[in-house]
Amino acid sequence: MTGLRAFFEMGGYAFYVWGAYGVTFAVIIALAAASWRGLKSRQAALAALAAAHPPRRRQP
Repeated sequence: MTGLRAFFEMGGYAFYVWGAYGVTFAVIIALAAASWRGLKSRQAALAALAAAHPPRRRQP
């Protein structure tokens, strides 16, 4: 267990290292959530535009 404990302590820099991992993970999750919300809002806007302006029929 000493090796595992030493790994998690990161040579005395555990707070910095694990904090950096935590911040990075939080930013990636926030960016993914923002992208997902943006996609859903743009899909809703596109659906509203498509409903408001139906496609024109071609004249034969």
